[in-house]
Amino acid sequence: MTEKTRPGPRELFGDVAPALAAYSEDVLFGQAWKSPELSPRDRSLVTVASLITSGSSEQLTFHLPLAKQNGVTEAELIETITHMAFYAGWPKAMSALTVARELFRSS
Repeated sequence: MTEKTRPGPRELFGDVAPALAAYSEDVLFGQAWKSPELSPRDRSLVTVASLITSGSSEQLTFHLPLAKQNGVTEAELIETITHMAFYAGWPKAMSALTVARELFRSS
């Protein structure tokens, strides 16, 4: 599920938490993300919205590029962040927007 140039969970934190890295690759990205009931694009939108509502902005550095890889446009991601401001709260949306702006400027 990860791009060739982007390291996966084993490379990112396998040295510290090998079991969590394996679960992330095998179960989360290996089974859950490949379930046919939702497309990868839909899963990306749901995941981005969930990360915003939980205030997990640091995880957006991985999931915003993945969403783009899965066919979500930058405009759609910005609209998702804007929409979530009303449901998750303004500060969480602003934090997500800060991450998105940095990522989109660098890509």
